[in-house]
Amino acid sequence: MDFSWMAWTWPTAIFFLVIFALIAAMGVWEYAVPGGSPRVGILRFETTRGDRLFVSLLGSAFICLGWLWATDLSLWYALAVCAGFFLLVFRLV
Repeated sequence: MDFSWMAWTWPTAIFFLVIFALIAAMGVWEYAVPGGSPRVGILRFETTRGDRLFVSLLGSAFICLGWLWATDLSLWYALAVCAGFFLLVFRLV
């Protein structure tokens, strides 16, 4: 296969590996503890662990895009914001 259409750098590869690892870990967690006790959070509708993971990943993507648009600071700072967002989503949503 020719993967030259995408700039496969180490950060790009790590990005996709982390997302794959999160989804795999969520699958193992779901297998070990099925159902995961859905709950109603601040969004006022029932969410599961998978829903919260999806919201976290989607929100983190928008945080990073907004960071790139708004500032010239390193994306490592945005990663810290994304980690905080991830924790808040899993805690409150």
